[in-house]
Amino acid sequence: MPLIDLIVEAFRLDLAAKLLAAVLVGGGIGLERELKGKPAGLRTNILICLGSTVLMDLGMGIAATHGGDPGRIAAQVVTGIGFLGAGTILHTRGQITGLTSAATIWVVAALGMTIGAGRFIEAFGSTVTVMVVLIGLGWVERKYLPHSGDQQNGVPLQEWAGEGEGRRATDRRGRPQRWTSETPAVPGAPHDTPPQGGGSQPGR
Repeated sequence: MPLIDLIVEAFRLDLAAKLLAAVLVGGGIGLERELKGKPAGLRTNILICLGSTVLMDLGMGIAATHGGDPGRIAAQVVTGIGFLGAGTILHTRGQITGLTSAATIWVVAALGMTIGAGRFIEAFGSTVTVMVVLIGLGWVERKYLPHSGDQQNGVPLQEWAGEGEGRRATDRRGRPQRWTSETPAVPGAPHDTPPQGGGSQPGR
C-alpha cells in the first residue's frame, strides 16, 4: 500500500475533507438563509450538513467492514430530517409559513449524505443549483409575484405574544423587539390617566 494511502487511512483525511466540504456547502446555503432572517440559519444548516455527512460515512464504513446495506442509516436520516423540517412550518393567522425553510433543511441533509458518500462534484453542483433557486427565483417572486403565499417563510415580522399591560413585538425568530403602547381592554379594570390640572395633591 502506498505511503499516501496509509497516511490518509491513519488520519482519516478523507473524512476531514468531507467535513470541510459539508461546512462549505451548509455554510453557503445557511448564510443565504441567515441574511434573510429565516428560522434555520447559518449554524443550523452547517450542523445538518455535518451530521448527514458523518452518518453517511459511518454507514458506508460499517457496510464495508461488517457487511450490510449502507443505505439503512441514510434512510433514518431522511426520516429524522422530516421531523426537524416540520418544526419550521407554522400556521399563523390563516397563513402557512416556513415551507421553503423546511425544504431547504431537507435538501441540505441530502447534500450532506452526498458528501458522505464521497461524491463531491455532485454535491457542489447541486449546491450551486440550490443557491440559484433560493436567490434567483426568490428575486423573481418578489418582483413578479408580489402576492405569492410563499414569499415570507418564517413567523411574520410582528407577531403579538403574551398579554398584560403591553404586548411584545417579535421578529421572525421570536426574539423580542420592542414594547408597544397597546394595552388589552380588561372589563372593570381601572385605567391609568395622567394627572389633571397640574397634578393636585391629596387633601389635607
